[in-house]
Amino acid sequence: MTPPRTIILKTDSLIQTIRLDRFLHEKHPEYSRSFFQKLIEQGLVRVDGREAKPSLKLSAGQTVEVQFPEPEPLHLEPQNIPLPILYVDEHIVVVNKPPGMVVHPGAGVKEGTLVHALLYHVGRLSSVGGETRPGIVHRLDKNTSGLLVVARTDEAHYALSQQFASKQAQRHYLALVWHPFQQTEGTIAGYLNRSKRDRKKFTVASRGKKAVTHFRVRKNFRFLSLLELRLETGRTHQIRVHLSSIQHPVFGDPEYHGRNRQLTRLTRQEDRQLAQRLLKMLPRQALHAFRLQFQHPVLGEWMTFETELPEDMVQVLNILREQDEALQ
Repeated sequence: MTPPRTIILKTDSLIQTIRLDRFLHEKHPEYSRSFFQKLIEQGLVRVDGREAKPSLKLSAGQTVEVQFPEPEPLHLEPQNIPLPILYVDEHIVVVNKPPGMVVHPGAGVKEGTLVHALLYHVGRLSSVGGETRPGIVHRLDKNTSGLLVVARTDEAHYALSQQFASKQAQRHYLALVWHPFQQTEGTIAGYLNRSKRDRKKFTVASRGKKAVTHFRVRKNFRFLSLLELRLETGRTHQIRVHLSSIQHPVFGDPEYHGRNRQLTRLTRQEDRQLAQRLLKMLPRQALHAFRLQFQHPVLGEWMTFETELPEDMVQVLNILREQDEALQ
């Protein structure tokens, strides 16, 4: 279905007060919180028939009406950047994002993004994300590789966003992390919030956005482990923050203690030397979105995509396996 230009929301299910802008974002996560703040400031959001401020605290029994403006035309210039495209039709496109590529333009990044490449290779993208994020339903960090589905129409964008919000769509990752595990599987749950020391980073907190990550150990090596992970929620930096919080940071992660800090925990000199060698081979976090499952937003059929690990992670794994075999 095409997203409505006007929506009516009831707050009857609220059990505690919540800011208006946060309430709208949680109800429609396909739009950013800042997007709703702009709508509120433009007088396009009314609470019980009256204009309101983004900070208005909502309680149960209220009615919120949101009017959506007509989508703005896109002004980004397409760029001929190589991009592995696994599937494309008139509604969606599925890509295997290489490491080092930013998903969409933002602060300090004006060109060379996945969006620029998609505009060249497939043309039309949905307008829901606005001028800088056309078609972007979910994201990967710059140095995380793997699968993304991108919407080419507003209809597809709206339907896919609902799938991710309702947890119908499934995302699975492979990660090399520091130190072997005692257990074979587990779940990391809690709240994530912005770090008070560095606003660009996130941390596990007593309050914030709920985040749940499930993991299964595929292989323990001498000082690293290969994990398969499934996201139940999709918070910024979620996997990286969660694994760091349980003392198993993603190998190579420069922001969440995944590089030289872990060397001090290795008691054997040969392990430290090998770890340093592998870190030079992998200057990014060893994290790859290898499987993506969702229902086609228009045709209705379930689709599953899988992709192999990128070459840098393959090389590190091969060396680890060789070392294990040499010790047997």
